[in-house]
This record gives sequence, C-alpha cells and structure tokens, in this order.
Amino acid sequence: MAAPQPSEPAPASPALGRSLLWPLVAVGLGFLLVYNSFDASAGGAPAPSVVSIPSVPAPSPSASVPMPVTGLPASDPERIRIKSIAVDAPFTPLSIGPSGQLDAPPPSDPNLVGWFKDGATPGERGTSVVAGHVDTRTGPAVFLLLSTLKAGNTVDITREDGAVATFEVDSVETFSKAEFPSDRVYADNGTAQLRLITCGGVYDKKKKDYEDNVVVFGHLAAVRTP
Repeated sequence: MAAPQPSEPAPASPALGRSLLWPLVAVGLGFLLVYNSFDASAGGAPAPSVVSIPSVPAPSPSASVPMPVTGLPASDPERIRIKSIAVDAPFTPLSIGPSGQLDAPPPSDPNLVGWFKDGATPGERGTSVVAGHVDTRTGPAVFLLLSTLKAGNTVDITREDGAVATFEVDSVETFSKAEFPSDRVYADNGTAQLRLITCGGVYDKKKKDYEDNVVVFGHLAAVRTP
C-alpha cells in the first residue's frame, strides 16, 4: 500500500550528533511505520493455537545497576527476550528503503525483529523503535502475542557492549493506521524509551494489510553489566 509522503525536514548539522537526529525524523518515521505493514500475510492472522515458540532460557545471574539518568552509550542490539510471551529473537537493522518507507524485517525468518538503525539504540537516550511481524505467509511470527503484554512486564535487550537493558512496559495500545499518533509514539522525553510495534486489528484481504498497529510503550528500568 502506497504511503502519503511527509514533507522532508531540513537536514541537521552533523555537529548535532545522533541524539538530535531522532527528533527530526520521528514524525516522518511515524507515517512510514503506519503505512508499511510489518506482516506479509496472505490471509487472516493464524490462531494462536498453532504457535510453536521456543522456550526462553533463564538469564544468567548478574548484577543489576540503577538506570542511568540519560541512558546508556550507543550500542547495537543483538537479542530481545520477553519472557512473558516467550520471545527470544535476534535483531536485524532497518532503514528507510528506496520507496521512502521503513523496510520491514525479512519475512523469510519469522523469529526476527528489526530496529531503526538511524534512531536511538535500545538503552540509549531517546526513543528506540523495534518492529516485528505478527505473522507471515508461512504462519505465526515473533510478535504474534505482543498485544497480550501488560504494564509491569519486562523486555530484556542484550547489546553488543555486553550490557542487558531491561525495559518495563508502561502500556500497550492499539491505534488505527489511518490515525496513528506519531508525535506521541516517537516523542523524546529526555530518557531512554522503547517502542515495540507490530500489526493488529482486522486483516483487510483486499488491501492485504492489517488496519491497526499495536504499540508497546516502555522505559529503561535497569541495566545488567557483563
């Protein structure tokens, strides 16, 4: 489905650095994520009863340290674990493709999540965006049960620097793609935030797309060091 293209923001000075890049592209990215489906299903979403999800190993004992006031240094994510919905998956970087839309994770691997590599890395100050399929043509995918998360659930993201950033879920909400609140979802409030996004709602067979987006809002709650 073609997406209405947002107006291009004025280019940021290189001296501003990564921390100021995200606010400039957040609104535009909101439109891109809303209209670029995170699934490639040819029909309705499979029933949860057919899900086969690997068990999640218990995290190795390690020390927890208080959350830094402004977040961690930048470091690419390697793996996401959400124990309450049995998610244990690797990351792939996502970027804006030739079409002007955010590329989705490859549908060939249903147990794969992507992160917007030009935004904040998970745990870094700013809003980090992580996207995953709810299903693909081959069946259920990594974020099939994302909508069942509750406030207080935790999300662990292992980073290249060895740190494990633990995010606490604040809320889980569903928005119509036609009225997606970009400013709210991608706002930078000066702390390390996480947004998990997938498709939801009714599947439109004619458009071959879901009508809604499920968004998990979370904040950095703790860091485990190597």
